[in-house]
Amino acid sequence: MGATRRCMVILGVLFALFLSSTSAQSCSKYNFASNKVFSACSDLPYLNSYLHWTYSPSSQSLEIAFRRLGTSSSRWVSWAINPTSQGMVGSQALVAFQKSDGTMRAYTSPIKSYQTGLQEGDLSFPVSDLSATYSNNEMIVYATLKLQNSSSTLNQVWQEGPLSNDSPGMHPTTGPNVQSMGTLNLLSGESKTPAGASSSKLKAKNASPLIIHGVLNAVSLGILIPLGAIIARYVKEFPLADPAWFYLHVTCQLSAFILGVAGFGAGRRLGSQSPGITYAVHRGLGIALFTLALVQVSALLIRPKKDHKWRSYWNCYHYLVGYGILGISIANISKGLDILSPEKKWKRAYIGILVTLASLALLLEVIIWFLKRSKRSAGADKWSHGTNGTNGLNGYGERKPETV
Repeated sequence: MGATRRCMVILGVLFALFLSSTSAQSCSKYNFASNKVFSACSDLPYLNSYLHWTYSPSSQSLEIAFRRLGTSSSRWVSWAINPTSQGMVGSQALVAFQKSDGTMRAYTSPIKSYQTGLQEGDLSFPVSDLSATYSNNEMIVYATLKLQNSSSTLNQVWQEGPLSNDSPGMHPTTGPNVQSMGTLNLLSGESKTPAGASSSKLKAKNASPLIIHGVLNAVSLGILIPLGAIIARYVKEFPLADPAWFYLHVTCQLSAFILGVAGFGAGRRLGSQSPGITYAVHRGLGIALFTLALVQVSALLIRPKKDHKWRSYWNCYHYLVGYGILGISIANISKGLDILSPEKKWKRAYIGILVTLASLALLLEVIIWFLKRSKRSAGADKWSHGTNGTNGLNGYGERKPETV
């Protein structure tokens, strides 16, 4: 059994080395299974992709093969030329993916907006011999293009994304997926990528509302709301903390509401400055949080007194909405971090805050449990042995005779 495991480990290591060497292999050393030969190629800097081509300046005919390594059968790939500008909108795309029945589909799609579903359509130039293959986690798109301008330099865009029921879904809008564009000189083979210029412009344009949105909501939803809930749940159990716990609780939650409203506004502004980029789940959770928080704060105006018959119902409503806000807050902050894709230290910091607050709540839960148990024990002891001037019972549970 030990020898078998060692063999499996060795084979696994050799296979990993083989894959890494294949991934690191330059496009110039690649041999197509179909024995196709291209006169030039370029190692594209993002998304583990490569472009091979043969260009005829006299006829302006461009034969290409776009390769994407390390992709699965549940992803789509695309390579495009943008005749008018750099970027996504206006690009003329070649799209390919493997259908659920195992066959390959390759088609053309003109990109007219950021909200595209990569619908099939004719391009602004003729395309022939369009096909695609998928093998060993590598997808290749072949095509011959008839260019219609005299320049040998073109704007290229390449992309990949998920599939949903044999239909291309929205690709990620952070990291390499918004940097995969540039210019390509078909004659010299020189490929220039603006190193995420469009992404940088977007981030510079949105830097202020992005920082405000992230920081305000992290403080309000990630720290103040859980802290306020802990105060209301545990601190009020200490007699000396009454009524200070109530004012601390209200201060935390009102501060969180004010900061949250400001963060929500910054998020709306960020969305208006980023047309075509939509995070439906994050936005939906944010709207739900804003609505619940507004209802929760408004409920303070109709808070019944302690001895009112409706107070128990108000308490139940207050707890349910409050804990709902707490749970949605944690989920939406996590979603926001996934969208923003910051350095790992920020995610670790947030997880550390959650762990610290959870540990504090657990510690207080144990302390409160012991306090309540001690009170019950003391009450039982007074009941069984009697006390002077409290319950007025003797050791047998009979009321003691009053003395003059």
